[in-house]
Amino acid sequence: MTIPTDFASLPLTPQTLANLTQLGYVHMTPIQAASLPVALLGKDLIAQAQTGSGKTAAFALPLLANLNARRFAVQALVLCPTRELADQVTTEIRRLARAEDNVKVVTLCGGVPLRAQVASLAHGAHIVVGTPGRVMDHLAREHLDLSALNTLVLDEADRMLDMGFLDDIKTVAKQCPAVRQTLLFSATYPEGIADLARQFMKSPQQITVAAKKLDTTVPQRWYEVGKGERLEAVARLLAHFRPQSTIAFCNTKQRCRELLEVLKGEGISALALFGELEQRERDQVLVQFANRSCSVLVATDVAARGLDIAQLEAVINVDVAIDAETHVHRIGRTGRMQAGDTAQTQQGLVLNLASMNEMGAVGKIEVLQGRESEWHKLDELTAAAGGPLQPPMATLQIVGGRKEKIRAGDVLGALTGSVGLTREQVGKINVNDFSTYVAVERGMAQLAAQRLGGGQVKGRSVKVRVLEG
Repeated sequence: MTIPTDFASLPLTPQTLANLTQLGYVHMTPIQAASLPVALLGKDLIAQAQTGSGKTAAFALPLLANLNARRFAVQALVLCPTRELADQVTTEIRRLARAEDNVKVVTLCGGVPLRAQVASLAHGAHIVVGTPGRVMDHLAREHLDLSALNTLVLDEADRMLDMGFLDDIKTVAKQCPAVRQTLLFSATYPEGIADLARQFMKSPQQITVAAKKLDTTVPQRWYEVGKGERLEAVARLLAHFRPQSTIAFCNTKQRCRELLEVLKGEGISALALFGELEQRERDQVLVQFANRSCSVLVATDVAARGLDIAQLEAVINVDVAIDAETHVHRIGRTGRMQAGDTAQTQQGLVLNLASMNEMGAVGKIEVLQGRESEWHKLDELTAAAGGPLQPPMATLQIVGGRKEKIRAGDVLGALTGSVGLTREQVGKINVNDFSTYVAVERGMAQLAAQRLGGGQVKGRSVKVRVLEG
């Protein structure tokens, strides 16, 4: 029996189906096709699915279908392992909720002052997306009321267990109404998941979608580095190949810091993403890298989990990944195109550095990929013309966002109107609750900030500054 893959086969409202079409949702992914018919019936569900399989829509559409937008109470809670994933889930739910009446989604994660989150909750929220620790904090302080909740979602549940959140999840689940729908999504099914299911789910239906076959055919170049050569080798690779957009993976936060210092010393536009950044800093880093205002993102695997950056030209493995599967996931990020882009997906560039004491890990990667590594010498690298690597865009930060009713169209109108930029000189526009970020052609950034700061957006004067990438 063939499972329907058309969203129109689901019991969704005409408005929701029209919005899905507008967003580019044409056919359901395997996890969506398998889980949505079950979840939309209100049944509990355990779904095994990898990151990037379309699982956000697989739980967002049922929780939205179960929502009464006229009732200002928290009716759905989504728990995520990291701030980055929570932010991505929030963004996607907002997109999917555009067909509904003013659905309010609040993100509750660490790294952001409690005061702002308390104010958002006080104004009424329908959906809360957050990390277990911060959600527990708001529950303990009685800022968050879950008495009206009808849907609990555990996203990347296995990752939350790996990070030690089992007791926190249990504490949160016990404060949810007993009569509710629980949707659990996990890439694997460890004993802890079974324990959660036994305690907090009612006759859950289990769905397993085969993991997408990892691409082990991506061309890769390996370079052996000696003691003290590794960080400088990264700068040499960038100067030789000159990719416009690169993620450089490091195994530790300390290595991230050291590499960032070296790259900036070489005049290369680089930013770092690791666990100790404040949420505001993380937001700015991700926005600048995604909108091509930063050439290199230096990151640990934990910080980069769940990132899906379109048109990423290169991955540099500064350190050999701790396990072979992580290596394959790292390199699979290259060459992606945005949804709806008609251009062919580029293959991407993968560059790996390894010392003699990492050769055991390299061997495990070769076994997983079923092929030997292709080795090159560092002295083959020569700096191409063009000076230090700089991105094509720069980011303007505007003080004011969704709370001030600012929309992307308002910003674009101001930039192409009173500021005088062409549409082609303006890139991505990200409107957050209190700030708006817009990419503009690098050579025009200072002038655009000066003129925009001296003018108005939506009839209001705004403060504008250029973020340093």
